Amino acid sequence: MVTPKQLLSVIESTLLGRTPPTAAQRIEFIHAIRHSLPSLKTLLSYPPPKLSDRTQVQSKEVRLPDAGPISLDDQDVQIALKLSEDLHLNEIDCVRLLVSANQEWGLLGREPLEIFRLGAGLWYTERRDLLTAIYMLLRAVVLDQGLEADLVADIHSFLQDLFSSGLRQRLISLIKELRREEPTGLGGPNSERYILDSRGALVERKAVISRERLIIGHCLVLSILVERARSKDVKDIFLALKESAGEYSGATDSLKHQITYSLLFSLVIAFISDALSTAPDKVPVLSHDASFRHDFNEIVMVAGNDPVVEGFVDCVRLAWVVHLILVQDGNDSNEMIATTLSNDMKNIRSCLDVIFANNVFQFWLDKILRTAAYQNDDEDMIYMYNAYLHKQMTCFLSHPLARDKVKETKEKAMAMLSPYRSAATQNQMIEGSGSPQETYEVGQQPFVSLLDFVSEIYQKEPELLSGNDVIWTFVKFSGEDHTNFQTLVAFLKMLSTLACNPEGASKVFELLQGKTFHSIGWSTLFDCLSIYEEKFKQSVQSPGAVLPEFQEGDAKALVAYLNVLKQVVENGSPIERKNWFPDIEPLFKLLSYENVPPYLKGALRGAIATFVRVSPVMKDTIWRYLEQYDLPVVVGPVVGNNRHAMDTQVYDMRFELNEIEARREQYPSTISFINLLNTLIAEERDVSDRGRRFIGIFRFIYDHVFGPFPQRAYADPCEKWQLVVACLKHFQMMLSMYEIGEDDSDAVTDQSQISMMGQSSPIHTQLPVVEVMKDFMSGKTLFRNIMGIVLPGVNFLITERTNQIHGQLLEKAVLLSLEIIILVMEKDSIVSDFWRPLYQPLDVVLSQDHNQIVALLEYVRYDFQPQIQLCSIKILTMIRQPSYFSVEGGFSSFARNFMIKDVIVCLFLRSKNAQTWEHCRGREGVGIMRRLLPNLCRPAPNITHLLLKFDVDSPVERTYLQPKFHYSCLKVILDILDKLSKPDVNALLHEFGFQLLYELCVDPLTSAPTMDLLCAKKYQFFVKHLNSIGVSPLPMRNCNQALRISSLHQRAWLLKLLAVELHSADMVDSNHREACQSILTELFGQRLTEYGTDQDASSFIPQNDKQIAITGSVSKSKVLELLEVVKFDSPDITLKSSQFVSSLKYSSLAEDILTNPTTSGRGIYYHSERGDHLIDIASFRDKLWQKCNLYNSQSSFGSEAELNEIREAIQQLLRWGWKYNKNLEEQAAQLHMLTSWSQIVEVSASQRISFLENRSDILFQLVDASLNFSGSPDCSLKMAQILTQVGLTCMAKLRDERFVFASGLTSDTVTCLDVIMTKHLSNGACHSILFKLIMAMLRHESSEALRRRQYTLLICYFQYCRHMLDSDVPMTILQFLSVDEQDDGDLDLEKINKDQAELAHANFAILKKEDQPILNLVIKDATQGSESVKTLSFYVLDALISVDHEKFFLSQLQSRGFLRTCFMNISNISCQDGGFSLDSMQRLCTLEAQLSLLLRICHKYGKSGSQLLFSMGSLQHIALCRALHLPIKGNFRRLDARIQKNSVDVDKQRMVVAPTLRFLFSLTSLVDTSEFFEVKNKVVREIIEFIRGHQLLFDQILREDLSDADELTMELISLVVGILGKVWPYDESDEYGFIQGLFGMMRALFLVVQTFSHLYDQRLSRISFGLRIYRIQQKVDLSISHLCFSLSSYLYFLVTKKSLRLQVSDGLTDYHDSAAPQQPTLALLVVFLGSLATALERAAEEKYLLLNKIKDINELSRQEVDEISNLYVSQDYASSSENTQYRRCIAMVGMCRIVGHRSRLIMLLLLLAQNLMNIILAHFQDSSYSYDYSQSLKVIAYGTPHDAKEDLHSICGELIPVLERLELVSEDKTGHSLKVFRRLARSLKEMSFQKLAS
Repeated sequence: MVTPKQLLSVIESTLLGRTPPTAAQRIEFIHAIRHSLPSLKTLLSYPPPKLSDRTQVQSKEVRLPDAGPISLDDQDVQIALKLSEDLHLNEIDCVRLLVSANQEWGLLGREPLEIFRLGAGLWYTERRDLLTAIYMLLRAVVLDQGLEADLVADIHSFLQDLFSSGLRQRLISLIKELRREEPTGLGGPNSERYILDSRGALVERKAVISRERLIIGHCLVLSILVERARSKDVKDIFLALKESAGEYSGATDSLKHQITYSLLFSLVIAFISDALSTAPDKVPVLSHDASFRHDFNEIVMVAGNDPVVEGFVDCVRLAWVVHLILVQDGNDSNEMIATTLSNDMKNIRSCLDVIFANNVFQFWLDKILRTAAYQNDDEDMIYMYNAYLHKQMTCFLSHPLARDKVKETKEKAMAMLSPYRSAATQNQMIEGSGSPQETYEVGQQPFVSLLDFVSEIYQKEPELLSGNDVIWTFVKFSGEDHTNFQTLVAFLKMLSTLACNPEGASKVFELLQGKTFHSIGWSTLFDCLSIYEEKFKQSVQSPGAVLPEFQEGDAKALVAYLNVLKQVVENGSPIERKNWFPDIEPLFKLLSYENVPPYLKGALRGAIATFVRVSPVMKDTIWRYLEQYDLPVVVGPVVGNNRHAMDTQVYDMRFELNEIEARREQYPSTISFINLLNTLIAEERDVSDRGRRFIGIFRFIYDHVFGPFPQRAYADPCEKWQLVVACLKHFQMMLSMYEIGEDDSDAVTDQSQISMMGQSSPIHTQLPVVEVMKDFMSGKTLFRNIMGIVLPGVNFLITERTNQIHGQLLEKAVLLSLEIIILVMEKDSIVSDFWRPLYQPLDVVLSQDHNQIVALLEYVRYDFQPQIQLCSIKILTMIRQPSYFSVEGGFSSFARNFMIKDVIVCLFLRSKNAQTWEHCRGREGVGIMRRLLPNLCRPAPNITHLLLKFDVDSPVERTYLQPKFHYSCLKVILDILDKLSKPDVNALLHEFGFQLLYELCVDPLTSAPTMDLLCAKKYQFFVKHLNSIGVSPLPMRNCNQALRISSLHQRAWLLKLLAVELHSADMVDSNHREACQSILTELFGQRLTEYGTDQDASSFIPQNDKQIAITGSVSKSKVLELLEVVKFDSPDITLKSSQFVSSLKYSSLAEDILTNPTTSGRGIYYHSERGDHLIDIASFRDKLWQKCNLYNSQSSFGSEAELNEIREAIQQLLRWGWKYNKNLEEQAAQLHMLTSWSQIVEVSASQRISFLENRSDILFQLVDASLNFSGSPDCSLKMAQILTQVGLTCMAKLRDERFVFASGLTSDTVTCLDVIMTKHLSNGACHSILFKLIMAMLRHESSEALRRRQYTLLICYFQYCRHMLDSDVPMTILQFLSVDEQDDGDLDLEKINKDQAELAHANFAILKKEDQPILNLVIKDATQGSESVKTLSFYVLDALISVDHEKFFLSQLQSRGFLRTCFMNISNISCQDGGFSLDSMQRLCTLEAQLSLLLRICHKYGKSGSQLLFSMGSLQHIALCRALHLPIKGNFRRLDARIQKNSVDVDKQRMVVAPTLRFLFSLTSLVDTSEFFEVKNKVVREIIEFIRGHQLLFDQILREDLSDADELTMELISLVVGILGKVWPYDESDEYGFIQGLFGMMRALFLVVQTFSHLYDQRLSRISFGLRIYRIQQKVDLSISHLCFSLSSYLYFLVTKKSLRLQVSDGLTDYHDSAAPQQPTLALLVVFLGSLATALERAAEEKYLLLNKIKDINELSRQEVDEISNLYVSQDYASSSENTQYRRCIAMVGMCRIVGHRSRLIMLLLLLAQNLMNIILAHFQDSSYSYDYSQSLKVIAYGTPHDAKEDLHSICGELIPVLERLELVSEDKTGHSLKVFRRLARSLKEMSFQKLAS
């Protein structure tokens, strides 16, 4: 069963969309209607109460259909029974209402009455949805909504089925039933009067029922047009009309009147449409039923007693007459019985006599057409009503019988009404005893009423006049032979109505211009004006003569003529009307005479005002004539406050206002005077005097018109509000046209001076805008009067608007009042600081009475006029002090909640009722959203917090949002975004809604509450809309570009919202975790590794290389579909205005305006609410006209043709400006969405990728798609940067985590293959990335910013391709494990090695194919680019060298002379500021990259590469580098990581020293030991010279404290030791002390190596690098072992090559030779060898144990796996939330890496031990050493030979156990062949035994 809500939603989406419904929508629409047919046929019929159901409810356990049992408490039972009694509903249905109310609102904690009202509100909402659904179906058939014909036919078929089942009879009966005071209608006497509707607003039940009756009435009207009414239907409607009309006279509710109108027009339309029916599918029913005509004629002709009911019956009689007339014309006399025809004619005549006798036309006017209820009805219904009145009157006036009756009536009117009579005397006019508008009391004549009736019809729908020959024939007939002014006035009034469009205006002008009427014409008007002017002029010139009286008939006729003139000029063609009335001076000549009636002056000025916009010349003429003829404005003190009154009265506007109009309580002259001046001022373009020339007019309006207006009496309320509107318009113009600035700070005169002078400042010094500001900021007259207009409140305005004719004028007055308040609030901050304390900002003045603020803000729910709502919203957000809304600020919680509900109602209705894009874009809902966003940045609590129901009485961040319970704007916004109804209409609302949620999520105060709310299962950050709006096609640019722009922004904000959750979600919270998983699943379509859904997703990467290149064969994930949305050619914003304008003169004019800083900065450009820098079209237009001197005399243009040319050129330029703005907005929207897409992709890739399987495939697809789009011609430069950044992020993620992705594990165990076969892209995928990256790099449009990203991406790619296997896991270990697990393990490793080699060759081949453009680009950047791009360019060349084959790239660099350029740059680098500035640091980075390139050449090409660089003088250039000579402060290392001391030194060490030493060390490979004694060894000499030139650097490194050295410092020490060890032995002298330093390091290092790790551990405990101490300790072991090996190699070189001999022990050192270097002793070497043996045993054992654990990894428990992971694996990869299978794989990889470290350590220890044993063995084997040693014993005074021998025996005794331990080292545990090692140990052991034996 489809609910009414679902039915209405489906109908709206199908019928109200901008695009035709899709096939799926059509099917859903048909199914929804079919399933709802039962409820539609039995409209609003519900099961009644039932005793058994009541008993079940009282038992407190109820079972609803399709649901389990529901338990109720006592309160639930009471509310359900109360609902049943009040609504006459079944008790079970009432329980269902309570359940629905709880789901919708949350009933916990609410009062029983509130719960009852919510339940009742839901029921009435269901009813309203059902009625609205029928109404919309009827509209779809009747009104032309642009729907497809077959869809309309389907709907028509459904409706016919409904009508055949009695729907129309049900509608008629419902109109009757619902008005009764019983539970099924208005409710019984004890029923609850109020309900809470779907918006949470408290409404009266009677109002809801009345609105339902009106919808039913409208449905009844439309049903007549869908299917012809039957005779019974007509009779029932007629009886219902009489019953409803009986309440009309006493009813004040406009809804009741509108219901009566719907019944009346149902009959009118039934009669007219049936008689006029010619459609084959709508056969007339009533017209063919003679018995019905007889019966109904008897019924309708029965006279009644109630005049109102009789009036409505007369209206039916008129339609009945037309029906009979049409039937008579359509019947064939041969087929009709003569008696029947004769009876119809009798009925027609008798009915005509009755309707004319009762003057039905006047009843139509007074009781229907001119009522507020009729004018405020639904627009479409009013149009339909008027259309059928038009058809009725056209048929009526075209029939001879009716024409004869009209002619008879006209003659009667001419005979009964008197001809012209004299107007009242002047004294009577002044005293008010005689009204010039009175007529003879002869009653309203039908002919006059008929003319007025026709005028009223076409005044509302002027388009019905097109081609209406009947009406124009009637005009000519009715315009003849007028003998009195009453009929003449009525005729002229009809003409003024017919001139309401250009066609009508032209016809009316021609009628009055020609000789159609012998006594009516334009000449009559102007002749009459001239005659009276001549009379008055002669009387004035004659001394003592009295002005002649003005005939009332003439005055009324002149007013009617002037109204026709006004309409003709106002609506006439702009070109034609210039020539119609060349001389308008006669219109001015009567304005200054006292005895001219004020209403005639009003008509004169009204006509004059229409000429202002005819041409600029005419405007200037009007100003001149006004100054010459019109009454002066003498500004003086306010009446009643004048202490020095003038002795003589002056007849001016003040006199006419206060002495003439005020006594008559009518003010047409003053109103017209102000309106005329307002029209003229509005056309002024010169604002240089800031309105000073209008100060007299302003003071008159301020002091004499608007100031005392509340105290005046008014005969007509409409005139009161016309006067107010005119005054307010003047004040509004003064504020909007003229600015206020800081120069006005001295406008406030010292109050003491004012009191002393007794008067205000002189009038010539006043400015209107300043006076208005002063009034408002001090709360004086203007402020008080405007607040008096606003304070009655929105309910009063709604009542007046719907029930009174003057309601629309009051509405306009309120709108102007709010606009003036806004203008003052925008300007008061400029001068408030200067004007204090006399004047305060307006919000401070308003806050003195909170009722004023409430009154201003409650207009937000006034939905008759959207501008009023927008103004109220703007005022709401402009109040600067948020404390006004707090309890402490005096703003009650009741007032706050009331205000919030007002805003909610507005927001809800705007989103629901918008019909078109244009209807939505400027509407109030969007206005509210636009105001909420900027106010979020204001100090908390602000108005946004208040409206969204954050707690403003306590810290905002502690709010617990409950939108279901606390109804707020947030609830409405969430519902809007949840449903996204009418996406093409509410696009802006959806866009700003997503933006608001995003801003709330990133705001520090609102982030936590908002994200906790959005992560709930109901919302989950609206991830479901990725399907609905995310990947849906964009609207076409040429159809609706604005909608296209908004659609892009919608997607952008949605993606940003999702990215925020992925970035900052607390994964410990289950709701956030599920939300993130839902987002990832929706984006990537993958099965989650742990928590996600179990849906399989196919791999993104094809299995063979050919498929990879075919992107079309790969299924795309949602994230790539989102990218496809923005892959369109950006609109062109480079289109010049010259391409739109044919003349270069005007295009250059536009370019000058837009580019000239003196004009472009003054309002030509503005920033939209989205931040786009757009052209202000209005300002642009004004500037263009100013440049063209439009406002000079017309002759300045030479001719009309030239003026037209200028107009056309300006229009073309404005079209260009509009197109430019739209294209710029679309381009910004495209970039916005792409930026948002990049954010969510980068966050997902960098932070949440571990949640997904097939991660490598996902990342590849992202990289591939990004590069593919960035290299396309459609991709702009900015977009390419964003896409390249995405590719870089994904590539870096692939590179960094390629060995920790244990994805795709399908078994419960892990094997070595899970480590070997970690997910790696296929070679084809890698080739695709490289190829597309190269194409993107070589794109036509590029920039350094883009290339920096591309270069970095290229480097990351090569780093990724460098290793297919984890470099930390040695191949030997993988071979060992793979062979142990399977027989063909070696083949897998060989295959991997083969694939890697093929990949390297393929990469080189791709690069070689595009070598020239690539090298040109990179070398150009390396030589000419900025420092940052230079740095990356050198690293790119480094990468190219690393993949080089056959020295291809090396030869290219050499042939281009690039290497020599590089050397020159190195030698010429300058750091004048000491290397401490940012520029210097960038240059150092470039230097580091250059040295890295040189080092890469050495490593890649070995000795040949080093020899090449050396031969080019690399050392000499590096030696000249000034960066090496920068001042060094402190040590090279960072002393304290927390305070970052000596950070500059660390940078120098890392960027300069380390690369230099690495390069220097690589050159030592050229040192050939065979040339040891050759002096010509150039390499050695140059290296030694380099060392001598930088002796301080080497010395400082050697003096570093090893116990406190970090990893980089250890590397530097090792490099220095390695370099010195290679070349320093060639130097015979040790003048720099390097040998002593090396020996000292040996002694220190060999001596403390056992305790070194302990000391290092203590230092590591103070460092927080995020890595485990165990892993750092491994690196320390390797560093120290490598350093010891370098020292031992140096010592071995000295011993073997330079015959150095060491002492046995320190006791034998000759202390008399203090200068001798402190060499290590044999005893020290033996001790050190013992430490090495211990370390070797420990490392081998640890490696062996780890290998066993790796083998048994699947047998270990979760706890044991966790212990291993905690010790060996970083927490970034070993999260405790992962499953055991994943953690086993991670632990296995971690242990393999540790085994690799241990293997390298073992190798170093073995080599180091081998060096030590060779050194000792060399000493033992040297016979001369024994001799020298025995001789040295004789010369040592303090020792004895026996002691020395014992020392030798002692070290031999210590050495033998160590050698035995080394012999026992296991090959299985170490993983190395130890034959040579053991042989050396045995040889040394044998020599030791020999020494012991000697």
